[in-house]
Formats: sequence, C-alpha cells, structure tokens
Amino acid sequence: MTLRDSLIAALVPIFLGFGFVIAKPAMDHFPPILLMGLRFSFAASILIWWFPIPKKYLKKIFIASLVANTLQYSITYSGLNLIDASAAVLLVQTEVPFGVIFAFFLLREKPTIRSLVGITIAFIGVYILTGSPNLDGKFIGISLTILGSAIWALGQVLVKPLSKEINPLALVAWLALFSGPLLITISAIIDGDTIYYLKNANKYSWLIAFYLGFIMQPITYGCFYYVLKNNPLYKVLPIVTMGIPLTGLLAAIFLLGEKPTLELFIGGIIILIGVIIIIFNLDKKKN
Repeated sequence: MTLRDSLIAALVPIFLGFGFVIAKPAMDHFPPILLMGLRFSFAASILIWWFPIPKKYLKKIFIASLVANTLQYSITYSGLNLIDASAAVLLVQTEVPFGVIFAFFLLREKPTIRSLVGITIAFIGVYILTGSPNLDGKFIGISLTILGSAIWALGQVLVKPLSKEINPLALVAWLALFSGPLLITISAIIDGDTIYYLKNANKYSWLIAFYLGFIMQPITYGCFYYVLKNNPLYKVLPIVTMGIPLTGLLAAIFLLGEKPTLELFIGGIIILIGVIIIIFNLDKKKN
C-alpha cells in the first residue's frame, strides 16, 4: 500500500470512531435502526445526483447494501444501544480478523501464519474484555456488536469487487440509497410510530444524525472504497479500523463520561495487539 493510500485510509477512523460514539446519545430519541436509516438517506440525498445510474451493477449493489448496510448497521447499532460505547468501539475491532477470514474464503486472499496468530490473539482479547463488570448481564448487546462486526467484514468482501468498477463516492451513494429507505421502513415495523420519533427528537440528536449522514458517511466510506479499489482487503481493513479505538475511547470518556474498566483496557490492548500483528503481516509475495 502506498503512503498516499495509507494516509487516506487513516482519515476513516478519525471520523468513524467519533461518529460511532456520539451516535449512542442520539439513540435516546431515535431507535438505532431509524437513526441508521436517516444516516444513509441523508448521505444519498447529497451524493446521488452527481453520478449516473450504474445499471450494470444495480443488482450487485443492492445485495451488497443488504449485507454491508441494512443488516450490519441494524445489528451493530442495536448492540451499541445496549452496552457502553467504550466497550463497543473495541469489540467492533473483530471486523479485522473476520475480514481476513472472509477474504480467504470468498476472495482467495490467503493469510499467512502471522495473520492467523493475530486473529487468535484478537479473540483472546475479546474474551478478556467481555469479563468487564460493566458488561455483566449484557450478553445480547455483546453478541449483537460482534455479530455486526462479522457481517460488516462480510459486506466489505462483497463490496470490494464493486469498488474496482464504480467511483468510490458513487458506490457510497447507491449503497446508501438502497439501504436508507429500507432501514426506515424496518424501523417503522419494529419500533412503531416513526413520525413520533422524528417530531420529538431534540436538536442535539438531529445534529448527530446530520453529522452521520452528511459528513461522516461520504468522507469515511468515500475514502475507504477509494483505497479498497487498489489494495487487498486484508491490508486495508486493519488500517481503517486500528484508529477507531483511540478516537472512540477518547470520545466515550470525554463526551459521554464513561469510565472504562481494567478488564476493558487489558482486553482492548490484546485485541489491538492482534490487529497490529495482522496489519504488519505484509505478505512478501505481494510487496
């Protein structure tokens, strides 16, 4: 991966980690699925007009949007709603080992022994982290967050071939267009009166929704799909996600007032060690 691509990829966790954490207080007024529906609808509303309809790829984009956006964000943010943001931002790092695993089975991107060691270490960290007292009795929230991470990694495997054929921002736009209205519809079915939530949400929650849709989504995923276009997933995914814990933890501590436990820090560090091993496990055959 070139230095330019690495720097572009590094922008993603800055915006994404911050957005992931500040989404939690917005869920006091918006159900998680509705919030994600607003996020993608806002993103699509400003991007879709700038790009032609990719008629040749619409079916593949729709399928990718179901997995990478609709299903994944419904599950991940429902999990975030049930546990501390500081814990969730570390648990989502399982995207990295899951990404390597799915890339091997679906894209034939063969990992090395060091990658497998990194995956093992990362999941040991998850085990330790879930022993934190502030996660006691929150099995559903933990499970949803980890499951969402696995689905996100699978979704990016589906998106990768599309990223080679479609402009990165166009891909963000069309994925968002398919998933936004669908998420709002699903929320209306599951959560009930959508109009009530929209009318009664405070200004702070609306500002968060605007940030997620109009700023974070175009920047983070535009950068991500741009880098993914020219680099293997097992290199891109770790770099993109490695900065999320630092940004997310700082936001959780200073903006939400959370107090991470010792188990969370130890488990989080071990997860990151596993992630770092994967990141710096550069396959010499490809470099």
